Amino acid sequence: MATSPIQFEKSCLKTLTAVEADRNRSNQHEFQGVTPLIGVFGRMRLSSSAQFSIRGRDESYPVALTWYDARENKPHRSSEFRLYFQSNPVMVLAREGDNIIIGLDKNNNIHCVLIQSSSPDHRRSTNWLIE
Repeated sequence: MATSPIQFEKSCLKTLTAVEADRNRSNQHEFQGVTPLIGVFGRMRLSSSAQFSIRGRDESYPVALTWYDARENKPHRSSEFRLYFQSNPVMVLAREGDNIIIGLDKNNNIHCVLIQSSSPDHRRSTNWLIE
């Protein structure tokens, strides 16, 4: 739940771009600039469930996500990791300028917490910040 603090072992925070948050701009369902997330997820492909929530609200939604190297079948090219997620009620409410925190709790559960730009906890960052 996003009203109770999540004790992250590892996490990153980013301010969402229009492409990440506006379904009229893109329907990719991927977060950009995810290289710092290698510190959270490593370099191996991962398919898992994550809890998506909005800071300050009680609702939490289990969502399938995949962490992968988009160039894994092209060994002559450098890695390009992406974090793909299924459509969900939290990201439907996401807007350009909101924050997303993605991380692992002490039990290795994945959490994706949206912090809306109107929240006092909001921080502006164009790049991923390691928390």
